[in-house]
Amino acid sequence: MNTLSRRDALRLLGLTAGASALAACAPDASGGAPASGGDAAAKTFSFTSWSLNEEAQKSAVQSILDAYSAANKVTIKAASFPYNEYLNQITLKLRGGRLTGAIQLDVAWLGALGAMGRLTDLGSQASRGGYTETALRSGQLGGRQYGLPWTTGSIGLIANTEILEKAGVGKMPVTVEEFEEALRKVRALGGGVVPYAAATKAAQLKDILPWMRTFGSPLLEGETITIGDDGSVAAVEWYKKLYDGKLIAPDVDRFDARALFSQGKAAFYDDAIIARSVVAGQSSDKSLTEKMTPLARPVLKATDTPQALLWGHVIVVVEGEGSQAAADFALHTTSDVPTTAAFFEKVKMPPTTTAGLADPKVSGDTFTTEWTEKITKTASANPFWRYAGYGQIETAIAEQVQAVLVGRSSAKDALATAAETAKSLQK
Repeated sequence: MNTLSRRDALRLLGLTAGASALAACAPDASGGAPASGGDAAAKTFSFTSWSLNEEAQKSAVQSILDAYSAANKVTIKAASFPYNEYLNQITLKLRGGRLTGAIQLDVAWLGALGAMGRLTDLGSQASRGGYTETALRSGQLGGRQYGLPWTTGSIGLIANTEILEKAGVGKMPVTVEEFEEALRKVRALGGGVVPYAAATKAAQLKDILPWMRTFGSPLLEGETITIGDDGSVAAVEWYKKLYDGKLIAPDVDRFDARALFSQGKAAFYDDAIIARSVVAGQSSDKSLTEKMTPLARPVLKATDTPQALLWGHVIVVVEGEGSQAAADFALHTTSDVPTTAAFFEKVKMPPTTTAGLADPKVSGDTFTTEWTEKITKTASANPFWRYAGYGQIETAIAEQVQAVLVGRSSAKDALATAAETAKSLQK
């Protein structure tokens, strides 16, 4: 699945808008494999995670497991898979009755796993966690709380203030028109600097979706896919104009964009809040993180609401062996203030509870608070997440947008094709 090549799109902070799309479809208990059974009260359970497979987070997550296991006299059997393989692996194992315990889950996957009818309702635990309302909604499906939010937030724009100052950009752009003007000024600098390291590879071109919303497309109304409407066509035509004007570059994905930004060769790019630590690790300029600033996505009119993609991950629990202990672990990991504050210190992935966000370790971090106010505040969920085939829907759109960029199709024709393909994947 092409859309799973986004392990870099790591998850963020407390949400303030629009996660309700995740609750659009209830799980079909008849559609999954029978529960694996076992003793729900057992003191041994599994924890499956992609973070345990990633160097940047492995030790921080393992510390949580070790501390919890020792303090609560439980045995936790850890398992991990690379992010790009993760959904396929856990789906196969869950379908075969070979997966129990707690599972780290991307919020985009909740609909697909919830439809298998094997997840435990964690409403009781959620009521004791002190989570923000919007964070809670990121783990809800069909009116039930299947996930406890570990970290929730958004994907948005980041700017290099040093490049903008050199280009004579006096203030951060608010409108699309101002954004274009800033990009042209950066292009005039020369020196191989890419004004906007936007996604142009098909694998990452789902990044066009917030721009489609910016130009007025809802993407989905009820069950009607609106790709191909005036707003989405205008957004893709605008993107093509940036491409032809060398304001964005060909063959760029998130990893390429991060590399360009880390080298001081990009003025703007889209990423998650974790980008700060990634850029710090990649850049030879040790002061670069001080020049990074989050930017609300430019709008058509100054009174419009900036668009950002809601993102995050939750911990879900499979019914069966050790599910009670696994649910207690999920609650502790996502809501215990010392645990979540320490996790933030190590990996800069903020808590989702009111108390956790108020901890000085978190609230004293300027970049995090600015990101929350400028980007996450108006973030909304990808409406296609409600469908098990959302990944293929995104791919269909991305491939057609790329066809427009390289001149193989008009925006109108390409998006009409994408819409027809997407409609066949609504399940």
